[in-house]
Amino acid sequence: MKPDNNPQEGKIRAAAYVRMSTEHQQYSTHNQRDVLDEYATKRGMEIVDLYSDEGKSGLNIQGRDSLAQLIADVQEGRAQFSCILVYDVSRWGRFQDADESAYYEYICKRAGIAVHYCAEQFENDGSPVATIVKGVKRAMAGEYSRELSSKVFQGACRLVEMGYRQGGTAGFGLRRMLIDQSGNQKGMLKLGEQKSIQTDRVILVPGPDDEVTTVRWMYDAFVNEEKIEREIAEILNNRGILTDFGRKWTRGTVHAVLTNEKYIGNNLYYRTSFKLKKEHVVNPPERWIRADGAFQAIIEPTQFFTVQGIILARSRRFTDEEMLEKLRAVLSKHGQISGLLIDEEEDAPSSSAFRHRFGSLVRAYRLIGYTPEIDYSFLEINRALRERHASVLAEVVTKLRELGAVLLQDEDTGLLTLDGALTVSIVIARHRATDAGFSRWIVRFDTALMTDITIAVRMAPGNSEIKDFYLLPALDMTESNVRLAEHNGIWLDAYRFDSLDFFYGMARRCRVEELS
Repeated sequence: MKPDNNPQEGKIRAAAYVRMSTEHQQYSTHNQRDVLDEYATKRGMEIVDLYSDEGKSGLNIQGRDSLAQLIADVQEGRAQFSCILVYDVSRWGRFQDADESAYYEYICKRAGIAVHYCAEQFENDGSPVATIVKGVKRAMAGEYSRELSSKVFQGACRLVEMGYRQGGTAGFGLRRMLIDQSGNQKGMLKLGEQKSIQTDRVILVPGPDDEVTTVRWMYDAFVNEEKIEREIAEILNNRGILTDFGRKWTRGTVHAVLTNEKYIGNNLYYRTSFKLKKEHVVNPPERWIRADGAFQAIIEPTQFFTVQGIILARSRRFTDEEMLEKLRAVLSKHGQISGLLIDEEEDAPSSSAFRHRFGSLVRAYRLIGYTPEIDYSFLEINRALRERHASVLAEVVTKLRELGAVLLQDEDTGLLTLDGALTVSIVIARHRATDAGFSRWIVRFDTALMTDITIAVRMAPGNSEIKDFYLLPALDMTESNVRLAEHNGIWLDAYRFDSLDFFYGMARRCRVEELS
């Protein structure tokens, strides 16, 4: 609700913007409003408009309807105020690109509307000091979200490996069981319910006997009776059996039961990711976090893997062109393609079969000239960058050995140890472009490896060619990652090189006579 729009005569008209991410956040919108009201009173201001985003992340502007409305009102001349009051820089946003935060403030400034950060220790008056402090605060706000995301992810991975379920519904035939920190069962969680005590954990357990029997029948019908998913779905619907969401069965929902490892007790995590609300990534199996045998299985592993073999074998009888023709038929029928639509088609191989045959669904789409509305090109870029990392690592290893270095290579992590003393790791810094067209790179250090030197391979726009290299010593790198722009000042660009010749010169073995 907006406050009174008739301020006292002589008062400066102001708008207030408040935001919080969760209901449990320390600074609620009410607390923020108290600070803004006090600030306005001291400055001779009257708040005439209130824009509030409650329960909204500050990572981007998507979903923050009030901030978007505020910016639109300013741009389109509807603003009936001359300044905007915000609690602090982080409430304006924890944008991952600090330039985005500055961009929205600049829109207001250009329209003659100043932004006041009421709880900050600096005056947002455009002075050099204010500009520097504000830039640091913006970077800190974004870094806080990145560090929090990393910590949450690492914690979730650890809990998954310990056998605890991390989010998502149980699935038909299974239930979520709440247990305390001692492992004692406390009761079943219903659909939509969440644990309320931080130390409690969730595991999967077999559901009602009739559902477990139904799941086992589905596997048996698929293997022994040679029934396909569509036939199984029709039988279940004729029997009046509904899915765990109370819906009728389809080919896709049956396929999901037949291909999910949780039915053999495996706990899987990170199959997809959506970190910091950036790109939704479908991760390859080798990156999944798993704990095999974490839960009580309701399907024997031998039967489960027999089903997987049958599903893959169905596609082997098709040539590549025949499979692509099936894909064209899906596109012609629906006007679009997705993994779900593919799995719903009776006579088409499963989406997993297309991934197995062509490397990814995106590559299969491209072969028939289809471009999805969502840009999945980053998947291909990620794959290419993984290949680039492997090639750079192999090139470095070959060169070092040619120079006579005593080299040890960790096959799992890629960590290189030179002459038993110096450790080196290689990371690929993907090129990204901001909305304003500026180039940005993020170098993420693997802090678990405790590397002495990180070779950061900075990719050129398009991510197909290498732009340059940074040799970053651990002694001078105090953060878990470094954000790079085109030019970064002497304290970072002193480590920049057009090639790795300098590094190879450091690693070259010399005789003692050469040094005397």
